[in-house]
Amino acid sequence: MEDVAPPQRRIRSFVLRAGRITAAQQRALTELWPSYGIDLPEAPTLLDLALWFGRKAPRSLEIGFGNGDNLLGLAKAHPERDFIGIEVHRAGVGHLMLKAHEAGLTNLRVICHDAVEVLERYLAADSLDEVLILFPDPWHKKRHHKRRLVQPIFVNLLASRLAPGGRLQLATDWEPYATQILEVVGADVQFKNLAGDIATEGFMPRPDWRTLTRFERRGRRLGHRVWDLSFVRLG
Repeated sequence: MEDVAPPQRRIRSFVLRAGRITAAQQRALTELWPSYGIDLPEAPTLLDLALWFGRKAPRSLEIGFGNGDNLLGLAKAHPERDFIGIEVHRAGVGHLMLKAHEAGLTNLRVICHDAVEVLERYLAADSLDEVLILFPDPWHKKRHHKRRLVQPIFVNLLASRLAPGGRLQLATDWEPYATQILEVVGADVQFKNLAGDIATEGFMPRPDWRTLTRFERRGRRLGHRVWDLSFVRLG
């Protein structure tokens, strides 16, 4: 078993904000958690993902899945893959589990915890085939930029958990953050930008696999642009 190093400088993947949770979502957190939730031991211990899913298959991880629309759509469309979602906001976790239960999905699991800590302490090296980070908090004010998730230390952590050939997929509707992501991930020699063509300025066209969420639909009505980025983990 791989030794798990203690965490170093803390980058948190979230900020807890008060939010309303419905009775159905709360019930899902209690009744459906045994089917879809992954409990993390207090002591750092690498998760046996093949045991949790009952098979060995390509694995995708979405960090901060919101209400889970995108993750749900992917799990439905790709039964041959396994999907893990990390989200700290309990309403979103409950909503996703309800929809997964209605769809009868068996290839989806959720973790309600800080994603950085999960990656550091509980996921083995090369254990993921894809990581999705869609619309992370942009922390608009300059003095808050240090709180942004996509920073060099975090990108290096992602590279260590992605298998060679694995994909890192990102999207944001905040242009300064898109530029920062492009610079930070582009500076890591473990990744290659799949945009390739200079004419794209390093960004990708909107991928078909990404579900158009309520958040994004609202942004499009307001004329907001979205920047998609895709990188491959080099061997």
